[in-house]
Amino acid sequence: MSAVVFTPIESRPPPQSTQGLLAWLRRNFFDGWLNSLATVVTLLLLLWVVPPLFGWSIVNAVFAPDNAACRAAVDTGACWGVVAEKGRLILFGRYPYEQQWRPLVACAILIALLVASCLRPFWKPWLAPLWLIVLAVCYVLMSGGVFGLSEVETSRWGGFPLTMALSVVSLVVAFPLAVLVALGRSSHLPAIRAVCVLYVELIRGVPLISVLFMASFMFPLFMPHGTTIDVLVRVLVGMTLFAAAYLAEVVRGGLQALPKGQVEAAQALGLTYWQTARKIVLPQALRLVVPAIVGSFISVFKDTSLVTIV
Repeated sequence: MSAVVFTPIESRPPPQSTQGLLAWLRRNFFDGWLNSLATVVTLLLLLWVVPPLFGWSIVNAVFAPDNAACRAAVDTGACWGVVAEKGRLILFGRYPYEQQWRPLVACAILIALLVASCLRPFWKPWLAPLWLIVLAVCYVLMSGGVFGLSEVETSRWGGFPLTMALSVVSLVVAFPLAVLVALGRSSHLPAIRAVCVLYVELIRGVPLISVLFMASFMFPLFMPHGTTIDVLVRVLVGMTLFAAAYLAEVVRGGLQALPKGQVEAAQALGLTYWQTARKIVLPQALRLVVPAIVGSFISVFKDTSLVTIV
């Protein structure tokens, strides 16, 4: 019987690391020659653009409201003096100067509640009533007239607080309305489905500026003589109806993407229509369209700039 000769295997290099910063850079920026070339070209473009831009906007810029200094730096740096001098006007509009702490506090409360609403530990039954309380508190802070606060007309509201108020209030009201309209468009009752289809197609068929003009100038013509509604309320109604129409189509897309077996299983368990919608359909449908809903929210936030026209 011949002896077995053991032949050792030659040592091989260790495998490349799949973790750490170098591995992440290799996987995302240098994975192949084409990706590496694109990364190098992008870095060269950034090196060509960023240093001069940084020097113009920061290093050589004039931040003081000095007209002579701005004229001297017209070819070398930016002039941010107007921002320093008119900063409060940009942020708060024509709101009384000595009372601008009120919209600042209102915005801080709204932003804090928005952040809290995005965190799962705060998804409690008391969150919806808290929204109503916070909106009421913000309105009292902005308008005044009670608790020793001087009254400020809505015509003097402006800037970032008005943007926050319009976008937040319109979205808070529009989202439940959009869910109901989306369910109505998916209903088996012809009358409800026809009304929802007419509403969505009519609102989506006109631009927002037309809706705002109708709410601001044409709607008062149909009111009884001597009856007036604040222009801010009319604008809020117009923006809410407009946002709800677009959000309804987004939600309806989520409803259509849900397999029919989910509804059939709920019906087999004896759940009613509203129980099925609340516990089975909507939680899954809304999760499918979260990116589109966020996009609609951002669009509404940007569309508030059109209010300055009316």
